[in-house]
Amino acid sequence: MTRPSAAEPPPADSAILAAENLSKSFRVGKRRIDALDGVSFTAEAGGITGLIGPDGAGKTTLMRLAAGLLLPDTGRLSVLGLDAAEEPLAVQSRVGYMPQRFGLYEDLTVQENLDLYADLQGVPSDERPPRYTELMHMTGLAAFTGRLAGRLSGGMKQKLGLACTLVRAPELLLLDEPTVGVDPVSRRELWAIVDRLVGEGMSVLLSTAYLDEAERCDEVVLLHEGGALGHGPPEQFAGALHGRSFTLHGGGLKPRQLQPRAAVLPGVVDAVVQGEQVRIVMAESGEPELAGGPFAGVRPEPVAPRLEDAFVALLHGRRPPSPPPEVASQRAADAVPDPVIVVRELERRFGEFRAVKGISFEVRRGEVFGLLGANGAGKSTTFRMLCGLLPASGGSLSVAGVDLRHAAAQARRRIGYMSQRFSLYGNLSARQNLHFFASAYGLYGRRRAERIAWSLAQFELESLADAPSADLPLGYKQRLAMAAALLHQPDILFLDEPTSGVDPLARREFWHRINALAEAGVTVMVTTHFMEEAEYCDRIAILAAGSLLALGTPAEIKARARTPQLPEPTMEEAFIALIQDGGGA
Repeated sequence: MTRPSAAEPPPADSAILAAENLSKSFRVGKRRIDALDGVSFTAEAGGITGLIGPDGAGKTTLMRLAAGLLLPDTGRLSVLGLDAAEEPLAVQSRVGYMPQRFGLYEDLTVQENLDLYADLQGVPSDERPPRYTELMHMTGLAAFTGRLAGRLSGGMKQKLGLACTLVRAPELLLLDEPTVGVDPVSRRELWAIVDRLVGEGMSVLLSTAYLDEAERCDEVVLLHEGGALGHGPPEQFAGALHGRSFTLHGGGLKPRQLQPRAAVLPGVVDAVVQGEQVRIVMAESGEPELAGGPFAGVRPEPVAPRLEDAFVALLHGRRPPSPPPEVASQRAADAVPDPVIVVRELERRFGEFRAVKGISFEVRRGEVFGLLGANGAGKSTTFRMLCGLLPASGGSLSVAGVDLRHAAAQARRRIGYMSQRFSLYGNLSARQNLHFFASAYGLYGRRRAERIAWSLAQFELESLADAPSADLPLGYKQRLAMAAALLHQPDILFLDEPTSGVDPLARREFWHRINALAEAGVTVMVTTHFMEEAEYCDRIAILAAGSLLALGTPAEIKARARTPQLPEPTMEEAFIALIQDGGGA
């Protein structure tokens, strides 16, 4: 494709940020990593500039350079007309920076966190009350100023982090993936805040792994392996794919089954599930060739290209193809009863607080079952109970035919679990983590060596095997966590937000593996805040405030949210509608 050119930074009074031949490298063990390599672009004042790119592309490094927290090796970065390397304190006094993991103090209240950051930012005492009032109204946290930050939901924590960043109103706001790990309702609320700030004249530099968010930016910069592949308005990227985007309709296969078959068609560079169809992107203009077999009755329909299509097409071929997933199970399929998960009136109380309130459902063998809900809905608590990591307060639950209330250890041998937060040992290397978990799963000798070698190869971790896990890019941390969960070849796999914050290419790799596992008879239970991923699930349960709000296939869930004003809701629109009205139609 004809890609947007990486713009040279022309001197312009309107530029809020200008990078010129910017480079920065790090050493990890004996390896040198070029985080940025000759990057040049400008960001205009009064708008939103988005940074997009695969994990490890250099987005966070660029953010930290712009905040005056790192020095470039070569090149120059001008922020608000100041040289960020020569005047970092002056830059820091005029910008607000919210990193991926904002430093809230969870043992302090919302108000105490605000006071602490006001002290750190030197906000005069007489200016604080009106600023606090404005920020609490903007973020919807006015009723929670006395609550401990550690007891806020994920979305509320992000909004508090943003409020703390804005205690002293900056001229430039730097947001490093601000919506990672928050639900669609909270994502909308955060974007409403950003749009309001920009409307009031603030400039924003924002990195995101979600390309639908990047489409809301005035301009985007596409980074890859430390270099800038393109810079321009989102529609400029998407427009270059005219005549190359299609959806596949009809046929006898589920979209999740059709997608991997469409992905290997000649000329196809991308294939993803989108609603009841499969969306594909071609390497060149023209319809795909669909000849019988699994494509009997399938017809292509042209659709308008989007930024995510352009992102995948630009990067297609720049990364080596992933090896095909090897998912053979250690046990015969009939060793596990069907249904494999049975939940009846499940409850979990923390003191007087009921986190899970009498929910019931079943999951069948080989099913991909999605558990959705807003932050704080009880998803992770339910997951931990199903994995035997947290005892239930009431009801019954069995996994792989084992009653978890009486024989949790027996069930855990059949379970693989990947937690919401990176839960491996950051001071150990990737290889050392795999050795540790292999031992925990009872793998020794030749078998352990084989499984560790498989994990490193399957998840493309060999080049980073001896790097400390804490230093890995987010996407590689997620790969390592999933590799550890699959070491012992479990019959049931629990994935708690496995793709949170990873780029679209990494999300595709994860779902390629998840689908292959399900086709091989492994049962997969997954939570996600990315509603397009929910389309891959065979069935979905939506939780709200610890209760079961809806249960059904993706099509049935969307049908519940259908109205004259919203005749064909997306999964995200359906989720938001059901959450907001407390039960849907």
